[in-house]
Amino acid sequence: MSYALVTGSAKGIGKHIAIELARRNYSILLTDIDAPALRDTAIEIRRDYGVDVQELVQDLSRSDAAAKLKAWSAYYHDRLTVVVNNAGFGLNDPFEELSLEEQFGIIDVNIKAQLAITHAFLPVLKSFPRSYLLNVCSTTAFQPVPYLAVYAASKAFVLSFNRSLHHELRHSSVSLSYLSPGSTDTAFVERARMKPHTLKTATHFNMSPAEVARIGVRGLFRGKEHIVPGFLNKLNAVLPKFFPVSFVRRIAGSIYEPRPATVPERPGESTLTQPS
Repeated sequence: MSYALVTGSAKGIGKHIAIELARRNYSILLTDIDAPALRDTAIEIRRDYGVDVQELVQDLSRSDAAAKLKAWSAYYHDRLTVVVNNAGFGLNDPFEELSLEEQFGIIDVNIKAQLAITHAFLPVLKSFPRSYLLNVCSTTAFQPVPYLAVYAASKAFVLSFNRSLHHELRHSSVSLSYLSPGSTDTAFVERARMKPHTLKTATHFNMSPAEVARIGVRGLFRGKEHIVPGFLNKLNAVLPKFFPVSFVRRIAGSIYEPRPATVPERPGESTLTQPS
């Protein structure tokens, strides 16, 4: 039985990618920082699909995370034919109001961990006649996003990296795909501390994590290089090329700019706002 490793797999897109792979009879190696949710996902996949599931609680922002992940999974390397770098997070606030520690954390998980895990597991994947690597990007990679600046910049790096790596791997046994989801109904928005008006806008465009995962896994096994799920996301990946950066930046900023929360109006009183 073949195994698949999925990072950031306790919830959201990562969880549903793991489910899609289990549905295809892959045994699953799960890793995430959220121990209770990771345990629940492992139990659910074992119960519903009858495959072997192993889980490792791991903070991928740590510099030794990839080495620990490779050592933990070593027993399964002779059967590990799929690796999915899904873990990532962002924070929705002005750059100067976020601590450098928080913003370096975004870079550590979104960029450093993906590079380190890809580097660590490519020799494992190359040992098979055919294997698969899926690195998760984002539609924010296609334009600047004020108030989500470091997250968007990290995903622009990821997009460029994977475009280059795909060329390097073109004659190898490893099929590299990269997935760029847009707005998805996951706990990402809570971790990012997105504001009510941003969440309201997102509800008009949200895809379900199950749908994103289904499209992503199908594209992976078809050998598709860049997977952008959903028609609106495909538009979002293309349209910024045809408009001035200042216009695209202004539109994105209007969506993600933090605004004062509105206090419900009482009878006889005008609406007030909370200070930000």
